[in-house]
Order: sequence, then structure tokens, then C-alpha cells
Amino acid sequence: MITVQRVVKAAGKHLTKAGLKLRKSLGARTTRSCPACGRAVVGFFRYGDNGEWGCPECGASPRERLMNHLIAQGVLSVPTDGAILHMAPNEASLVRRFSAAKDYAPADLDPSRYTVPDMRRVDLMELDEADRYDLFYASHVMEHVPDDRAVLGNILRALKPGGEAWLIVPLWDRPTEDGSFDIPPRERERRFGQWDHVRQYGPDFADRIREAGFDLEEIGAASIDAGTRYLHALDDRLFRARKPGGAMRR
Repeated sequence: MITVQRVVKAAGKHLTKAGLKLRKSLGARTTRSCPACGRAVVGFFRYGDNGEWGCPECGASPRERLMNHLIAQGVLSVPTDGAILHMAPNEASLVRRFSAAKDYAPADLDPSRYTVPDMRRVDLMELDEADRYDLFYASHVMEHVPDDRAVLGNILRALKPGGEAWLIVPLWDRPTEDGSFDIPPRERERRFGQWDHVRQYGPDFADRIREAGFDLEEIGAASIDAGTRYLHALDDRLFRARKPGGAMRR
């Protein structure tokens, strides 16, 4: 659906990308870098309210760059000898990292939207596997599901004991506001930031994760030293949820 908000965001993105390209062609120094593609860059392009949202070389978002940084630094460990369920796999660098696993399952409610090989259809509202996965990854997915508490329960059941769910959602600094698909799309865009969202999360998303039965660690970009954060234009917050039992993975 085309909306004024989407048009404004797209215009800002294309204008700032063009500006970065021009600066590079004029010999501007590449003093920043993207941990998703490993390239040095002049800067990052705008998207919406974030003036340093995207990598001009690979398009990686702040959350994609954050995940690559945390993995590269050993804060997170990809279980390459295990099973990974990767929902909405539209971050190419993470597809590369996760697909090294023995059992990699890229999935979405609408697999036809993706070019990733071996996509499968998964409706998180109906996920009924048990003790199957070592890692579940979903970035900007939970705000789309009709009942996030039910989905969190399904994810917990689908993980092996000790398995982890790495969850990233859009956040504001107020309590979570829930809606439904009964609300007209334009009103959902006004209330939740995007027409296909049914809620806007606040920091209390952590409470919902714990209530589902997970142990939880929150890793925010703000906790990373300022120099590194600036170098890579890191942003966002990872909710690292662990199913109790099993060995701790490092």
C-alpha cells in the first residue's frame, strides 16, 4: 500500500544515497565501515527519522549491522552444528551466516516474497514443532503477528532446551500498545508506524518474553563503546531469549 509516510521515507533514502555517492566520487574519505559487508564507507543513508540508517554498499540496516557486530565479536554464537529457523530472511548477511548451519530453515508467512533458496511457509500462530531448533531469529516480525503471546509460547516450545530466540522489534519509550487487523491500515500506520503492524512495542516487551517462560538478556547498541557505535552506525536492541535447560551456549 502506498502512503505519504512511505513516499517521504523513500525520497529521503534516495536523496541521501545519491549524496553519499556524489561525496565518494569527489574523493571523500571512507572513515566509517559496515560490519555486514565489511566495506569502508563515506557514511550511511537516511531512512525515516534515522539519519544513518543504511549502508550505501549493501543496504544493511542498523539492526543488521548490530547483529553482525555482535556475532563477529563473539557476543553471539551461531549454532552451525544445529538447527536454525530464520523468519523473514531479508538480511543477506545473516542468511549467509545462518545458512552455514547443518539444518537451516528460512521461512515466512509468504515465501514467494523472497529469493532465498529452500524457503518454506511458516505461520508462527500455528507453529507446532517441539524441541526442534537451536536458534530462532526474527527481526521486525513480532509486530505483525495477531497474538504475540501465543507466538512466544510457540517459539519456546519449538526450541530445544538451552536454545535461543534472537528477537528485534521496533521500539518506542512508552508502554506497548496493541491493536488488531480490524483497525484500518491507515490508522495502524498512524498508531504503530506502519500499515501492516498491529502493535508498537515499548521496553515492556521484555516482560512478555519472560512471562512466556524465557530467560532474557537485553543487548542494546547503547551498551557498545561510543567509538565503535559511531564507526558502524549501530542502533537497535536485541532481546536474547533463552529456553531454560540444556547447556549455556557461548
